[in-house]
Amino acid sequence: MILVDSVTRLRHNIETLVITGSHGAVYAACVAATCGATAVIFNDAGGGRDDAGYAGLAWLDGLEIAAATVGHDTARIGDAVDTLRRGVITHVNQTATALGCTVGKTAADAARLLEAARPRHHAVPALREARYLVRVGPPEVWTLDSVSLVGASDAGHIVVTGSHGGLLGGHAGEALHTDALAAVYNDAGMGIDAAGIGRLAALDERGIVAVTVSSHSARIGDGMSTYRDGVISAVNNTSRHIGVAVGMHVPEFCDAVAAAAPRASATADAMEYPRG
Repeated sequence: MILVDSVTRLRHNIETLVITGSHGAVYAACVAATCGATAVIFNDAGGGRDDAGYAGLAWLDGLEIAAATVGHDTARIGDAVDTLRRGVITHVNQTATALGCTVGKTAADAARLLEAARPRHHAVPALREARYLVRVGPPEVWTLDSVSLVGASDAGHIVVTGSHGGLLGGHAGEALHTDALAAVYNDAGMGIDAAGIGRLAALDERGIVAVTVSSHSARIGDGMSTYRDGVISAVNNTSRHIGVAVGMHVPEFCDAVAAAAPRASATADAMEYPRG
């Protein structure tokens, strides 16, 4: 088996069981299938709006790929080791059920069963476009289904992602791979150890405005839903200093960030946060 904190880190043609800290939404499921996973255990991200946190399981059934989720309240999202060590299965697809995997098993017990899965060579449907410019700016506002799509060109802009707000493997350096002006994530139901909002404090240290939206307000794995539907559930200190508050809708948040952009930078410097 392969343990990986995010399915976006998988290489292609793996043909083995994957234990991941990723949510179980369709975007993550498609990435896992494209890379050749024979079976996958995800985090259910609390289910959330439209049960998006485990919607990928039914999608993988269409490819005869076994899949299950562990409870977000049993293992830290974004942490594959913790998924295997503490996770308890909350959802399984029909393909996994046929291998004996059932709700209530530990992730370790489920993994032993799912290792029997064999490669399926069905054509994997292509991912739809996952990155959109929704405001020209300045600053530009981009929606992205996964934070893995953030690049150097996003520096100084607002990135609104469908990704969970957990730190991959608990590493602060994995919070965001560019110095965006602001970032929005999904709180994945908060989860055990409040793992679903772990990126916020890490981005405070870099003076980056960061918030999560409630998983019940927006579909995890869907950046456009984050932008259109998301209601802020947690904020970091850098956000508070520019008047961002829990309960705001994301377009309102973007207005506040754009209006306070010079002040946000000044506040970060005054608080002596090192720039990443």
